[in-house]
Amino acid sequence: MFRTKIVSSLEKAFLEESIDKHERLERISALRGERVSFQLLYTYELDGEEIFQRLCALKLEGALSEYATVRLVREVPVTKPVPWGYFDEGCDGGYLRTTPGLYPDLLEPLSYRGKFRIMRGALCALWIDIEIPENKPELVGEQVLTLTSTIDVPDKYGRVIVDTKVIGVDKITIDVINAVLPKQTLKFTQWFHCDCLADYYRVPIWSERHWEIIESFARTAVKNGINMLLTPVFTPPLDTAVGGERPTTQLAGVKKTDKGYRFNWRLFDRWVEMCDRVGIEYFEISHLFTQWGAEHAPKIVAEVDGEDRKIFGWETDAHGEEYTAFLRSFIKAFIRHAKALGIDRRCFFHISDEPSERHLDSYKKAKSTVSRLLSDYVIMDALSDYEFYRRGLVKTPIPSTDHIKPFIEAKVENLWTYYCCGQYDKVSNRFHSMPSARNRSIGMQMYKYNIVGFLHWGYNFYYNCSSVDLVNPYMEASGEKWVSAGDAHSVYPAPDGTAYESIRLLVFADALADMRAMQRCEEFYSHEEVVAAIEEVLGEELTFDRCALRSEEMLAVREKINSMIKVAVSKQA
Repeated sequence: MFRTKIVSSLEKAFLEESIDKHERLERISALRGERVSFQLLYTYELDGEEIFQRLCALKLEGALSEYATVRLVREVPVTKPVPWGYFDEGCDGGYLRTTPGLYPDLLEPLSYRGKFRIMRGALCALWIDIEIPENKPELVGEQVLTLTSTIDVPDKYGRVIVDTKVIGVDKITIDVINAVLPKQTLKFTQWFHCDCLADYYRVPIWSERHWEIIESFARTAVKNGINMLLTPVFTPPLDTAVGGERPTTQLAGVKKTDKGYRFNWRLFDRWVEMCDRVGIEYFEISHLFTQWGAEHAPKIVAEVDGEDRKIFGWETDAHGEEYTAFLRSFIKAFIRHAKALGIDRRCFFHISDEPSERHLDSYKKAKSTVSRLLSDYVIMDALSDYEFYRRGLVKTPIPSTDHIKPFIEAKVENLWTYYCCGQYDKVSNRFHSMPSARNRSIGMQMYKYNIVGFLHWGYNFYYNCSSVDLVNPYMEASGEKWVSAGDAHSVYPAPDGTAYESIRLLVFADALADMRAMQRCEEFYSHEEVVAAIEEVLGEELTFDRCALRSEEMLAVREKINSMIKVAVSKQA
């Protein structure tokens, strides 16, 4: 018997599970201009009719069907589901599983010329996206979408398809609310690694093919809410072993002369043009000093006597006269050029990533090198030690979600937040082993606390620890047993140089849509009233360590917000 069931996008269906474990989704609401997603689970239980070797097709009918896309949910191998490997020690209970296995994540186009194959005894899923138009008011109201599953019927020899047979019919009601999802105000960067793309696709850095791939991956990033792109004016000094180096992806051309330094902006200008073309709003300038302490210079290559040479790197004292002179010369020239392009106010700067308390003095020295030259611009860094802010070393701190409380209590203005592999206890994250509701919870959390920016380090990181080797992201979700699976990348490199999306990427984008919907709701109610409505559904205070762990709970929060908007809009009509 072939069985199907529509479920929410927050469900993760594992191959060996029963379809009965997952709650049926019968209706959902959304605003105009919003992408709404759900899944069609399907399984085949042997009952005498051998249909499991045949191809199936899915037909969508209804007013919203022309705005729909269907993809296959693929499982990926996970060897390190939690920070400790194969054990659940220290896990907070808010995980789906803590054991290795195959986890649903990758979203691929349908193979078999738009069809899909049944595997007997396995629970599989199709992912359906509906891009609700913003400019089609005639679609407002309840729209029924019918999903009809059919199977090919061959002739008696099994060679020629002579007919099709309906084997499943499912329906879902989508209530399109007469309010437009507002523009995203949150600044969101998920670090974009150009070197990983060059290495994976085996193309020369900054070759025409490299640029094509970069632009394709950037378009997918923008589609999912990323509006700030890590811009490698220098090769980013990130996740690199001391003494090691990553491939050179330096956009700034540097020439060393007897009189100092001259700069060429040809590659940088092309980067800006590409970003403008795909919709990137902000430029996150790569870090000016090394990670975890600001003690050395990033790798910088310059033309010296007609040859390209590395002039700064791990051997360079970050606070020495030579690098200080270079950096000040560079920043003056960069700001001058950015002003000429009209983008200087779109640029955000970093000193060093994730410094700790023992790096206070080194960070202070590094900051003093550039603070006067960048006094009119935002300097921000991911860090979790409140001392950096208390001492005035960072005006725009980016604390992790599990260390953000003192920053909230201090009422830090324009507060950002981030998470990475270290945020695993009670807070939101996007590990494969976590329920999608926990991933999506970050939206309502950031809304409540008026967070203005979010940072994550792994949009497309395809190396192992310290960037020593390239890994196969389809096989290594944890950077070769380094971080928890799901931390290192949110997209997969497709064979044609485009990016395949993941469940985790789209669910996080839904969190951003939640935040935008809550901001729309706030146009009719106060911020306090919106937060109170969220907490009424949750049954307790919303904090960064209070996540929704069940699909139904997270969906109920969003439905509450949508219902408030619907009531307010109807009163205005």
